[in-house]
Amino acid sequence: MKTKDLEFRGIPLHHLGMYFEELGGRKDSDSFPISYYGENWSAEILCEEEIAFTAAFKVNAVHIRFMAENLEILEWVINNYRKKTFRAGG
Repeated sequence: MKTKDLEFRGIPLHHLGMYFEELGGRKDSDSFPISYYGENWSAEILCEEEIAFTAAFKVNAVHIRFMAENLEILEWVINNYRKKTFRAGG
């Protein structure tokens, strides 16, 4: 089993879960860790925390663990998930 942990900032938790469903995953739990299962892969939303850069500027940080049977599937899931979480600067 191959695994990789990533952190995503500034994206609502609900959206991060929805992206797994768009990749074919099905939700298996409603409390942390929130698990999603797809074909030959799974993922867990481990936790969400708030990070304060200043007293007024705060963002969420969500920790996610990706798991797959092999490296090729793991890379496919992560690459496609990253496309959904990409935000262009302005």
